Amino acid sequence: MKRIFNILIMTSLIMMSCNKSFLDIVPESTVTTDILYKTDKDFQDAVTGCYAALRSAYNDMYIYGDLRSDDSWHALGNNVVMNSINNFAESSSESVFASTWRNYYLVIFRANEILTKIEPLDPTLIKNKDRHIAEAKFLRALAYFDLVRIFGDVPKITKNVTIEEAYKSGRASADLIYNDIIIPDLLAAESGLLAKYTGNDIGRATIGAAKSLLGKVYLTTHDFVNAEAKLQEVTTIGYTLLPKYQDLFDYTKNEHHAEYVFDIEYVAGGLGLGSHFTNSFLPKSTGSFADTYFNIKGGLGELNTPTMNLFNAFDPSDPRRILSCDTNHLFFKFFQISTFTRKYIVPTASLNDSPANWKVIRYADVLLMYAEALNENNKTDLALTNLNKIRARVAMPTFTGLTKDQTRDKIYLERRLELAMEGHRWFDLVRTSRALTVMAPTGMKNYNTVFPIPLREIQVINNPSVFPQNQGYN
Repeated sequence: MKRIFNILIMTSLIMMSCNKSFLDIVPESTVTTDILYKTDKDFQDAVTGCYAALRSAYNDMYIYGDLRSDDSWHALGNNVVMNSINNFAESSSESVFASTWRNYYLVIFRANEILTKIEPLDPTLIKNKDRHIAEAKFLRALAYFDLVRIFGDVPKITKNVTIEEAYKSGRASADLIYNDIIIPDLLAAESGLLAKYTGNDIGRATIGAAKSLLGKVYLTTHDFVNAEAKLQEVTTIGYTLLPKYQDLFDYTKNEHHAEYVFDIEYVAGGLGLGSHFTNSFLPKSTGSFADTYFNIKGGLGELNTPTMNLFNAFDPSDPRRILSCDTNHLFFKFFQISTFTRKYIVPTASLNDSPANWKVIRYADVLLMYAEALNENNKTDLALTNLNKIRARVAMPTFTGLTKDQTRDKIYLERRLELAMEGHRWFDLVRTSRALTVMAPTGMKNYNTVFPIPLREIQVINNPSVFPQNQGYN
């Protein structure tokens, strides 16, 4: 029974987070779901449990979004799993795939449970019923969006399933997941979420987050007409670019600023709520020098090193280069290392206890997606207007009079430069059908656009006609 529930994340998932604030997401008790879902606060706490699982899932997003691409590599070379993923030689038995699968289906299970329990309740008793439903649907949509981008076809689970049903729950096509869950969930979410939050609720999904994610979904599915329309809506609801690019990564300032759309939230303080990116991305080969220089405690990992290919893609005068792939610090005179990203550097008191959030969507991403959709819809001049907003912020030359094809290439490059080391590059290469062209020299095969289904999920069902492995990974 335990192994059956593992495959669809059905074991021990009735544990929910009961919290005093949104960011304080350490579970305080374990209760049965019949007792849990009684009050408005019960549902708010249950939704917070979805965020907790999402935080675990995004601990490894850099592996899928950065390391897999031409922007990053495992420079230290001492981690077999990182090397194999970097070189397109991964095995389905790697634990990172199992944990990613488990964490995302934990989000989905919790969201499904909330939606099932809240639906029959009187909205006069659950005063924020519509918001809780919208938030659960947003989080379920995000989880499924990442799952299909990482693994391709995945089980479509929208309610609790029995053991017998679990055996029969095969992989639904990615198209079906998009059309039956992701898009409808986000359409519903944008009508029920709040425009902004205050106090302890800051960081929850907003209307802008739902619209932005839906725009990204439409762009990913090549529905450029709907992508343009949805992303245009986002440009009208108050977001702006920060005047200085470097302020996006200054953690002495508020991360919930005018360019913030949606982050995975982490909080330092020794409670296990901090992120590991600060420690994991700095060069381990510098010994304790980098630790001391940046006042980062607990050690360094060197798991996500920017490539020289990325470094060379920047104009030398582009201020984004030093933040994305620094080569200018003093310790490079003493150690044989190439580059490191400064986007997650902040003083830390202990290992993996950083306040640095993972930026899922920020407004610059929205403007570049909007420019891309406009260009594909033959509105190239307007596309250049939005592209140039990103360029002007960093004092780079703007573009005029380009053809549609030229503009497309400029937008693709600008996304790489603007969003480097933020988990976008690999997914951009795949959705624009450039992955094989760009990555074949480093070992990519045509089936590597998705990762292998975790081996244990294949073994539990043990029926290829119901639950097959992705092509090339058998």
